Amino acid sequence: MTTPLALTPAEVHGRIDDFTVVDVRTPGEYASGHVPGAHNIPLDRVEEASPSLRSAAARGPLLVVCASGARSGRACEQLKDLGIEAATLEGGTTAWTAAGHPVRRPAGARSPWPMERQVRLTAGFLVAVGFVAGLAWPPAHWLSGLIGAGLVFSATTNTCGMAALLGRLPHNRPPRDAVSFEETLRRVAA
Repeated sequence: MTTPLALTPAEVHGRIDDFTVVDVRTPGEYASGHVPGAHNIPLDRVEEASPSLRSAAARGPLLVVCASGARSGRACEQLKDLGIEAATLEGGTTAWTAAGHPVRRPAGARSPWPMERQVRLTAGFLVAVGFVAGLAWPPAHWLSGLIGAGLVFSATTNTCGMAALLGRLPHNRPPRDAVSFEETLRRVAA
């Protein structure tokens, strides 16, 4: 599989309106600040959104965005497998804001940590708990081993079950006044 087309923030900035921008972060991350005009379609719902994304791609180019470019790259690969062309924003919203470009934030939006950081914290915490608990009760060391095996599986399959679970926590959910997923699909397809 080839690497998806990657565009830098400088290549995109002057022509952002030429793209249908899709942000594949969790709704909570999206609400904390996103590229202007971006539609939130979380990575785990890209395949479900493919009919709307196919309609958008027929009208013009798709630009997929996340925090760092990793999830948007995976989304572009998924879309390519579905016959939909898309480019990823190199470096994600982190590079976009570092280049001095604006982001949109709803009033009162909270700023959860990026998902990669949440996963590292949770995995590290569980490994430490397994180690310490294993000092008193040796079978607890299995927790550390299971987390390690999960990380190896995650790396080899380029998926992350822990991220999928963390994405369902309240701080990663959309704010009450957020546009629904169904409305987002209608807007993307229109």
